[in-house]
Amino acid sequence: MTVKMRDQKHADYQLDGETLTIGGSMTLGSLKEFLDYVEQAFRNYRGKTVIFRLDSLQEADTAGISAIHHIREKLTERGIDVKIDGPPPDIQQQLSTLSDEQIFAKSPGKKWGFMERIGRNMSHILREYILSYLEIAAEITYWSMVDLFKKKTHRKGEVVNQAVLMGVNAALIVGAMSFIIGLVLALQSAAQLRAFGANIYIVDLTVIAMMSEMGPLITAIMVAGRSGSAIAAELATMKVTSETDALRTMGLNPVRFVMVPKMHAGILTMPFLTILADVTGILGGMLIATSSLGISPLVFLNRMEESLLLKDIIFGIIKSLVFVYLIVITGSYFGTQSDKGASEVGKVTTSAVVVSISLVIVADSIMGLLIY
Repeated sequence: MTVKMRDQKHADYQLDGETLTIGGSMTLGSLKEFLDYVEQAFRNYRGKTVIFRLDSLQEADTAGISAIHHIREKLTERGIDVKIDGPPPDIQQQLSTLSDEQIFAKSPGKKWGFMERIGRNMSHILREYILSYLEIAAEITYWSMVDLFKKKTHRKGEVVNQAVLMGVNAALIVGAMSFIIGLVLALQSAAQLRAFGANIYIVDLTVIAMMSEMGPLITAIMVAGRSGSAIAAELATMKVTSETDALRTMGLNPVRFVMVPKMHAGILTMPFLTILADVTGILGGMLIATSSLGISPLVFLNRMEESLLLKDIIFGIIKSLVFVYLIVITGSYFGTQSDKGASEVGKVTTSAVVVSISLVIVADSIMGLLIY
């Protein structure tokens, strides 16, 4: 009769505060109990940092090393910063072999002060975000200018195709939203103007507000929601599926091949969308002026001719060009930042829309302060 001796090797582990100490033998036979313990220990964990202390770990096979990496990845997904501290040289070599990430805790050094931490964070933001954004903005701007004079480099029909997608297909929603905005703007103002006997000034209010402010702004928000998200999603998908790498392999510049036609199409169509928004918004205001304040359409048009200045029209068009430039650049930037798989496409698309609208509002405020 043969008696199988039980392997006496086992793993020792304990979570104390933010430190998980792992010792003994981390092998396949001891993993189940270890994983059950870790799941229970971290189920209600509220800390932001965990240090895996491995200085007493004597032995680990591939399964044990993989388990450590697996737990680290799961905790990282929960927003917990994980560092590995003090592994013996052979364990460190195994960990490094199975992962090329910087996972080892740094030795204690100088403790950064409050102002130093702010400086380091600002430096990181400047390098990783602002400079990257300006870099892609400069590249798109350069090739957009160059390709205006090099027609042989154009993708045949692509600018027209993008103009239809960004401009023609957006005309209905832009017109409808602008009409409603103009109608509501006049409706909210009518009661106040009627109280002061200044009914005629509803024309000035509606026309100037729509031509210089609301028309370009509403159009930009609609385009950011439609086209900005589409640009980011398209480029993110291309990057995830390695289509941008394929373009480079064929000797094609992805910026020139994909992004520049979108910029040309946006600059071409945005002024027309803005004019459409201005007209429909004014029509909404005219409807309220006629129905609520007794101002006939003929009186409205005559007053509009007196109150509307050429600078308001030109300023609105300039705004629209600046807005579409920011939308295309922002969509392109976030689209090129996706590199973690298909799940990242939705995240960068959302970020592109939010940042695009934010930049549009900031740019609108700055231009308003400069002009008026």
